[in-house]
Amino acid sequence: MAERTALQNRLDRATSGLETPVAVVDLAAFDANAAALSARSAGKPIRVASKSVRVRALLERVLARPGWSGVLAYTLPEAIWLVRNGVTDDVLVAYPCVDRTAIAELAADPQLAAAIAIMVDDPAHLDLVDAVVAPDRRPEVRICMELDAAWRPAGPLHLGVRRSPVHSAAQAGALAARLVKRQGFQLVGMMSYEAQIAGLGDAPPGQALLGRGIRMMQSRSMPELLRRRMAAVRAVREHVDLEFVNGGGTGSVAATAADPAVTEIAAGSGLLGPTLFDGYRSWRPTPAAFFALSVVRRPSPKIATVLGGGWIASGPTGPSRQPTPWLPAGLSFRGEEGAGEVQTPLTGAAAGNLRPGDRVWFRHAKAGELCEHVNEVHLVDGDTAAPTPTYRGEGYAFLG
Repeated sequence: MAERTALQNRLDRATSGLETPVAVVDLAAFDANAAALSARSAGKPIRVASKSVRVRALLERVLARPGWSGVLAYTLPEAIWLVRNGVTDDVLVAYPCVDRTAIAELAADPQLAAAIAIMVDDPAHLDLVDAVVAPDRRPEVRICMELDAAWRPAGPLHLGVRRSPVHSAAQAGALAARLVKRQGFQLVGMMSYEAQIAGLGDAPPGQALLGRGIRMMQSRSMPELLRRRMAAVRAVREHVDLEFVNGGGTGSVAATAADPAVTEIAAGSGLLGPTLFDGYRSWRPTPAAFFALSVVRRPSPKIATVLGGGWIASGPTGPSRQPTPWLPAGLSFRGEEGAGEVQTPLTGAAAGNLRPGDRVWFRHAKAGELCEHVNEVHLVDGDTAAPTPTYRGEGYAFLG
């Protein structure tokens, strides 16, 4: 509690001249998280997941650190923008692209084509590229194939997210055989994201029974994936010498790094430490990103209402996707209203001490999504804060 009070005082001092809403990133916590993640990767490079950051200055900051190399982007327009602005010359786009304008731009620039790899899991993705620019009129397009990492223990049961249709080693080998025969493409990598492990906390607060079930599932899913991923990589390497095999996420850095088939790890959320990662036993990042809202009214002696706050995270709707009132400690939402678009009433032990003009600091449920709500974040170093633009502040909403 003393540490949280000290953090609140420091954030208040650093942003005392700023109006709310104001978003901040504590650089000491950000750097500590970056160091902890690279230590957990056991020497394997970490490709920073830009979706979980969405601030160019922070991407540059982490890429300057030992152990971090390359960007895992979420759209091709974003990847092009990052390369053109000198953030990196090594980008893997994590999701298939059907943006014809961006594909044409990629195909028209040999520098971009050499720096960016796009994701495929179906020859139809290559057909679309060819329809935009014929193979004999462009440089080779670097491609990465995705292996579905979900666990399928029996029949139609599918535990994990729905991503690639390529699940087995045989399917991976068959796809690779087709991809390497296509003119105008170069198969350079394979990716598999074990969301049921990396993106699912095994100790959800207040849900002990659910936590035991998740841990049981993960203990069986990971060994199966290790065997299947190794077999898939072998099957693909019969057709091409891969430059990289990417896997994992913040919640599985150590476990994925132990897989001999994987050559690099993906991580990003752990740099900012959103609340969804409070439910992990193996490692919990230090909270680094916060946003402050001002108290504007007192509808009753036990309720303090702040302006705004309904910054809900993506995923299955529910309390876990709401932001968390963090500082001062002892605040909670009212069940009837939750986090509101314009007003958010807060109750709890600390609410009675708040007055109009006071600040409440929140943590977002997910990492990069905070930056879709603000044009800038203030980088806090000690008791000072310096503004830097988010993607939105630079005029880009790559999924907007």
